[in-house]
Amino acid sequence: MELRCDGVSAALGGADIVKEISMRASANAFVGIIGPNGSGKSTLLKCIYRVLKPSGGTIYLDDSPLGALSYKESARKMAVVAQHNYYNFDFTVREVVMMGRAPHKKQMERDNAEDVEIVSDALRQVDMEAYGDRIFSTLSGGEQQRIILARALAQRTRCLILDEPTNHLDVKYQLQLLSLVKRMELTVVTALHDLNMAAMYCDYIYVLKNGRLCGSGTPQDILRRDFLKEVFDVDVKIIRDAQSGMLHILYLPPRPDKTEA
Repeated sequence: MELRCDGVSAALGGADIVKEISMRASANAFVGIIGPNGSGKSTLLKCIYRVLKPSGGTIYLDDSPLGALSYKESARKMAVVAQHNYYNFDFTVREVVMMGRAPHKKQMERDNAEDVEIVSDALRQVDMEAYGDRIFSTLSGGEQQRIILARALAQRTRCLILDEPTNHLDVKYQLQLLSLVKRMELTVVTALHDLNMAAMYCDYIYVLKNGRLCGSGTPQDILRRDFLKEVFDVDVKIIRDAQSGMLHILYLPPRPDKTEA
């Protein structure tokens, strides 16, 4: 499945947050969106997964304008792992993951044996099967995020949107989550803060600053010292592993201001 944004804009509180962004995630590509805080990453993703309505432009799933699809139709094509997930009721972990089956069911249709097996498989994939009877709200932030990924996997879609999915995870589970998603050969669009994770997993990267697209390309094209200084206002050293060719970004502390006494 291909996902495409053509000139997408979005406004919040009268302010233009996303400004005429065009981007493309081809079938089975792992596409990252990076940029400083406030650059519009999450706002753009919210337009894609229909929490916000764009003020301009069009989003396509394959050749279908997203706005022409019902919410249920788009949920059968695209799953989401968002940053914040709150529930006011005491749902069990298994019940939360079972919510991922809703787009595939008719009104009032009961869960069947296939749904139960899909949910169990999703929990196995995120290494949380033993937590099925736990109350979701009692889990840690990192555990909750893995359950929300399991819910998305239970939707059995070909496109996955990840909105800063590793924020609450320790390093082991950051690597586990992104490696799992990468292996599944889905079309993935993800906002990431960690540039090393972007270097490790992304096939292609779009860079936002002040709501506008300011660069795009492969990790090798984008993750350059001069460009990262321009976008993030940080000094870095770029190291390329001789065997794997993978990029590693070392952050350098700010230099002391020579004008200070």
